[in-house]
Amino acid sequence: MTRRYALLAWHRRTSHAVMLALSEGFAATVLVLAERGGVAVDWARLGAAPDGPSENVQISALTGMSAPPEGGTWESRLRERSRELGRFMPR
Repeated sequence: MTRRYALLAWHRRTSHAVMLALSEGFAATVLVLAERGGVAVDWARLGAAPDGPSENVQISALTGMSAPPEGGTWESRLRERSRELGRFMPR
């Protein structure tokens, strides 16, 4: 994974609710700026199973398993957040 995808790859590997909440807006902002700068995002590569171990994993008290992020896929949530922020950012 190249350096330009490092933030998105890290964001993809985490499933901890607090870390996702803190980083989702920042990652979405980076996507808006990259898009406006003409940088293409390889969503197929990023949407695949994450490279490397999961980090900042939240464990469910009920099942003892790592808790997946709620609602929709990682990619669709991040794209939607990016579109939402893009509407409020001047060009």
